[in-house]
Amino acid sequence: MVNRSGMKWRALAGAMIAALAVGGCAQGLGGGTYARTEARRAMTVQFGTIEAVRAVQLEGTKTPIGSVAGAAIGGIAGNTVGGGRGQAVATVIGAVAGGLAGSAVEEGATRQAGVEVTVRLDNDQFLAVVQADEGEGFRPGERVRVLRDAGTTRVSR
Repeated sequence: MVNRSGMKWRALAGAMIAALAVGGCAQGLGGGTYARTEARRAMTVQFGTIEAVRAVQLEGTKTPIGSVAGAAIGGIAGNTVGGGRGQAVATVIGAVAGGLAGSAVEEGATRQAGVEVTVRLDNDQFLAVVQADEGEGFRPGERVRVLRDAGTTRVSR
């Protein structure tokens, strides 16, 4: 005979592990982080001087993983409440609430600090670039490089 309580706890533990793994899914958005597809690709380089630096917040990812893991956890938890129709209702409510909570947890866990760097290029044009704050410590008056590729722009030293 299968122990239902043990199966529920194993399923709950598996869903929790999946939810925790979501935090590792964040993609690097800093000036020194390159996607694998950017390797060995030519970029346009411009030089300029930093005019301003402002702290910003980069929103987290919003994938189905957080919602699904939260719904699984909530549904399992709701299934342990009551019996009969009450148990079915609690399971549905738990799954919906868990899905919403899981989505919020994923977004919060993958949110990160960023910087908006405003650069006066050597041709006197201004450019503002938002990227993850990887501790570069950019300062107004500092000379920097602006690297541009198809859809990607970054500021670096």
